[in-house]
Parts: sequence; C-alpha cells; structure tokens
Amino acid sequence: MESYRIAITCYPTSGGSGVVATELGMELARMGHEVHFVTYSLPFRLKDFQKNIFFHQVDTRFYYVFQDAPYSLSLAAKMCEVAERHRVDVLHVHYAIPHAVSAFLARSMFEPNRLLTITTLHGTDITLVGQEPSFHRITKFSIESSDRVTAVSEFLRARTEESFQTKKDIEVIPNFVDVSKFTPDGATVAKTLFCPSGQPLIIHASNFRPVKNISGVLRVFSRVRAERACRLVMIGDGPERLPAEKLCAQLGIEGDVLFLGNQECIERVLPIADVLLLPSEHESFGLVCLEAMSCGVPVVATNVGGVKEVVQHGKIGFLHDPYDVEGMVGSLLGLLEDDDKRHTFGQEARRVAVEQFEVSSVVKKYVDLYERAHSGTSQGTSC
Repeated sequence: MESYRIAITCYPTSGGSGVVATELGMELARMGHEVHFVTYSLPFRLKDFQKNIFFHQVDTRFYYVFQDAPYSLSLAAKMCEVAERHRVDVLHVHYAIPHAVSAFLARSMFEPNRLLTITTLHGTDITLVGQEPSFHRITKFSIESSDRVTAVSEFLRARTEESFQTKKDIEVIPNFVDVSKFTPDGATVAKTLFCPSGQPLIIHASNFRPVKNISGVLRVFSRVRAERACRLVMIGDGPERLPAEKLCAQLGIEGDVLFLGNQECIERVLPIADVLLLPSEHESFGLVCLEAMSCGVPVVATNVGGVKEVVQHGKIGFLHDPYDVEGMVGSLLGLLEDDDKRHTFGQEARRVAVEQFEVSSVVKKYVDLYERAHSGTSQGTSC
C-alpha cells in the first residue's frame, strides 16, 4: 500500500464532522500515512501524542482594518504553507464552508497538478449553511472545484445534488466507529453514580444547537419520568444549554437531569445507558447513534435524514418524527420496561456497528479514494 501525506482541515470542536475527521486522521496515521491537521486549535479528540500526526495552528490574529478576522484566507495560506513544507499529497477538508473554498485557494497557490483536494460533506454545511442565500453559490462552487467529493450518507448525497443542481460525482463513504473503544463493557463510571436508586438511564449527546431539538429531549423525558422513575444525562454544550436548564426547572425535572458538559471520552459513559435519545430536527448520519450502537445501547431517534441508513427501526431502536412526543415516549417506555427487548436490540446494534461501520474497513474506502484520485492526477487530470 502506498503511503500518503495528508493534510486534514476540520472544525476542531465536539461536533460530528470534527470528530469524524479527527478519528479518520488517527486511523490513517496508525496505517502508516503521515497526517497533518490544519485548523485554529487542537481537534477535540486529538488528546494524546500519536506517531505520524502533526498539528499546524492557523493564525487568527485580528487586524483593525477588518470588521472580522478573515479566517478563510488565513486558513488557505496555512494550507499552502503546510503543503509546500511537508510535500502534502492530499488536502482533505471536512465541511464545505469555508474549508473547501480555502482548499481551492491553497491549491491555486500551490504547484500545478500537485495537490489533490477532497471535500467531505457532513450535513448542515449543505442543509443549513449552504442554503443561506449569501453562501449558496460559493458552496456550489466549492463542491464543483474539489477534485473529489464524498458525503456521509445517501440522503446527504441526494440532498446535495438536489439543492445545488450539481453534476459533480459524489461518493458515499459512511461515518464509522472504533468498535474496540466503544464497547458494551467499556464504561469507567458506575451507573449508580447517576442512578443511585437503580433507575433506568437515558442519555442524550449533542452540540446543543437548535437543530438538535434539546427542548424535545426534555419534554419527552418529562413524560417518560411521569410514568416511570428514570434519570437523564445530557452530554455536550452549546447555545441551547442555558435555555435547557431553565426548561428543566419549568417542567419540574431538574432533580433528575444531569448536565455533564462536553466529554472527550464519551465511550466511558455511553455503555451505562439503557437508551440513547436523539430527536433532532435533522441528522445527515447521526454519529452518536452509531457510537451508542457499538456500546450495545438501543436508540430512539429522529426519522429525518440519514439516521435510517444507520438505525434499523424495530430492530436496533425506534425512529420517529422529531416532534412526535407521544411516539417517542411510547418507544422509550417499551424499551425501559422490557429487559429482554432492550438486550436483544442492544445485541443487534453492536452486531451492525461491528459488521458495517468498523473504523478500519471504512477508512480503507478513503485510502482507495486517495489512490484513485492520485492515479487520475498522474494521468494528466487537471487539479
């Protein structure tokens, strides 16, 4: 297998696109490739030193002549600098705006036909940000200017083609999970820490943006709790955190809801959950669903977007309209009150995660994409 020098740019925060990009880079490094992360801060999950991984921080200093720091330009300059200094073969960017645009600029400044650009679309870069009138045209340009484009689900590929009327070939490579890290017996905290009386435990994990329907999580839990004693752990942080805490007080459930903030090692907590709850208004894939599945945890989640490609309704969990409170309450109670069903669903969830979404098998698809793209360039294809 040929070894590549790959520069990866992503949002370094706890959102799904940044998590996937970081995990991809770590697996590529384990496979012997040289990986350079180029972003404004150390990626959220890049917490330990690892051979073949390097970090390059983008200069975000503010200049008084600008109303806002021009991050996309600073990023493009840093991409080009890293590519030149380290003889990078592939510039792989995650999330279209502004990363794919910066990649286009970096490639334009670089040696002709030397730097491949690959863009991976993750979801809201297409369904929300890309739909803004001020970003629509440049999002389409960034997609069509990339040498190769991937999407994390069939749903997202179809939405991209429909929304941007693009003829660009978009290859679906799903998200993945390290099944040796996310395991049913991988918890490092006891369930009694959160449920001292042995109550069932529901977990929600997200970046607490409006699209995650945080109020829906709490309203569903409130209804379930009225029928059966249980507790809810909220993992993550974001703009909906404070409104959520206020809603807990209004609903009278604050004593049974625990906000843990961002957790770098979510795999240490997920296995103690009885059910994962994710009623998002939109999910292009639903990475946390897959991580829960790998831990043997059933899922009650949204039926909007790409989650249906990951979670089999009635076998691994239950999928509902994001605002179908009655349906989600019924599904949660059905799982919490039936140990055998919950165990069967958990076993099937783990099997699907291992057989269809295991990290090394999915990352090999990216390496194959690099090889095909590199071969096309060497044959004279313009990049």
